Amino acid sequence: MITLYTWGTPNGRKISIALEELNLTYEVRPIDITRQAQFDPAFLALNPNNKIPVLVDDDGPDGAPITLIESGAILLYLAEKHGALIPADPRERYDMQQWLMFQMGSVGPMLGQAHHFLRFAPERIHYAIDRYTGETARIYGVLNTRLDGRNWLAGGTYSIADIATYPWIARHDWQGIDLARYPKVQRWFMAMADRPAVRRGMEIPR
Repeated sequence: MITLYTWGTPNGRKISIALEELNLTYEVRPIDITRQAQFDPAFLALNPNNKIPVLVDDDGPDGAPITLIESGAILLYLAEKHGALIPADPRERYDMQQWLMFQMGSVGPMLGQAHHFLRFAPERIHYAIDRYTGETARIYGVLNTRLDGRNWLAGGTYSIADIATYPWIARHDWQGIDLARYPKVQRWFMAMADRPAVRRGMEIPR
């Protein structure tokens, strides 16, 4: 049995999308971060960094349970274990990994800061807003260039790099981004949104 500890954030939805794409059976344990549930001692025993998602797989690599934190690591684990959503060719796999790391190192952190300073900060800090919305626009430009002539971000096929990136782009309105200014990203975004597993994964936790 797989247990997913999650909440309705982009990082949480990466994993539920992947689980749906892999057609795996899993149990959802909602961790309500709006009520500080991530600081509950039982959850901290799973992830001392008090972040979702956390995945527990009772059937780990050696047959024993494994607990994983960090959404990128979880995506790699699921893809490698099930031999899907990851290119088989080594060159294409490295291509995919670099765009997964781009999501982890740039898309998530920078767009997340734009979310915070535009929507949640107790006061408007214009320097921070300008910095993070500017960096967000730059990242959309990078993705738009990357997707020129490509259906998917990496390796010539749909992969966990696309899965990792989509939930962040799904909040483009939170970031003050007009997708029409990035037509290659918009085309990719619509193709992602049309996937039934993506739609199901975006509804977790219900």
